Amino acid sequence: MRHKVGQRKLQRTSAHRIAMLRNMAASLIKHEQITTTTPKARELAPYVEKLITLAKRGGLSNRRLANSRLMDDAQLVKLFDVLAPRYGARAGGYTRIIKAGIRASDAAPLAVIELIDRDTAAKGQDSGPVQSDEYTED
Repeated sequence: MRHKVGQRKLQRTSAHRIAMLRNMAASLIKHEQITTTTPKARELAPYVEKLITLAKRGGLSNRRLANSRLMDDAQLVKLFDVLAPRYGARAGGYTRIIKAGIRASDAAPLAVIELIDRDTAAKGQDSGPVQSDEYTED
């Protein structure tokens, strides 16, 4: 019986699973929409929703707790300064999971997980060519 066994193992060690959830949460906060497998998306949704709830409460101790779970300073600032005010009036349900078919290579079920009322300009914001002002050809 699996009574009160809360999370999926996803065929990973606990350290790998924690690191994967941290990275996926940071990516979801940064881009506000990511594509992954359905089981990973279903594990990520409560992880991110708890982070947003911490950000809505505010305070130094909640910021430190969120930092220990997210481990990304830039996304922590976005979480507390952008997302917390955006979802201030919403009482939960900050993410949406949309099934996106089956991956061709291994037939894994895919899903798109996104934040409700997301900023569409945030998607793929760093995937383009790198623009650097340091090097200029004379």
